[in-house]
Amino acid sequence: MTSYQSHGERLFGINGVELCVETFGDPADPAITLVAGAAASMLWWDADLCGQLAARGRFVVRYDQRDTGRSTCCPPGQPDYSFTDLARDVLGIQDALGIERAHAVCQSMSGGIGLALGVDHPDRVASLTFVSTSTGADELPPPSSDLAMAAAPDVSDVAALVEYVVDGARAYAGGSPYFDEAAIRALVQRDVVRARNYASTLVNHFAIRFDGPAHGGFGDIVAPTLVVHGDRDPLLPLPHGEALRDAVPGAELLVLEGAGHDLPRPVWDDFVSALVRHTEGGRS
Repeated sequence: MTSYQSHGERLFGINGVELCVETFGDPADPAITLVAGAAASMLWWDADLCGQLAARGRFVVRYDQRDTGRSTCCPPGQPDYSFTDLARDVLGIQDALGIERAHAVCQSMSGGIGLALGVDHPDRVASLTFVSTSTGADELPPPSSDLAMAAAPDVSDVAALVEYVVDGARAYAGGSPYFDEAAIRALVQRDVVRARNYASTLVNHFAIRFDGPAHGGFGDIVAPTLVVHGDRDPLLPLPHGEALRDAVPGAELLVLEGAGHDLPRPVWDDFVSALVRHTEGGRS
């Protein structure tokens, strides 16, 4: 098996739920755990992107968070977990894979998971990378009005559901010239079919309780930190990324030109190179 191939999906019993996990590369390499944003299964960390990281000497872990993909789902609108539980899920996955310390890459809403990991569990975090996320400070610019969306269709109408999610991805791309509708449509079609309950996927992450870290905030993070942000992000405009860089001691900022609230393929070279540099060091 070459280093960039997937080892296949596995279901693990972790913290009283089932989580679907997939890995790429050599388990002896430094481990990177990819944590997707709200309503996003592991598929939104593209397998080709994972393969590129693995080919550069990283053991890559992607997984379905609760209420996405093949992992445990709560009834729609009734999530029974908090951000602390989601952070504990990351640690449980590390335990299941025999990883003491991993480089955590947290996107969008899951920046809150990265915050909890970095502040409450610094011994388990080799580094942090925040992608398209924010400190949440009140003075930061609001989302673009272009993000207003109609109500989601009934999930039994798969064609309409796919169109709805594709329309959302297009809006979140912020007018990027890199938006690839055909690729996104294919991804969404796979995502909808693969999910245990897509009705839960659509709503539950927006209803969970943000309980934050127990011991501090962004200024208390000691892990080396990289902030990655698209300059066209319509949900969290670039000042959100700049504020996050300023909030975490010693953090660096990578601005992805032409990207919105996403990681389109044309920016992968810059992202992968920066992440490989950021995650230098052995696995422990």
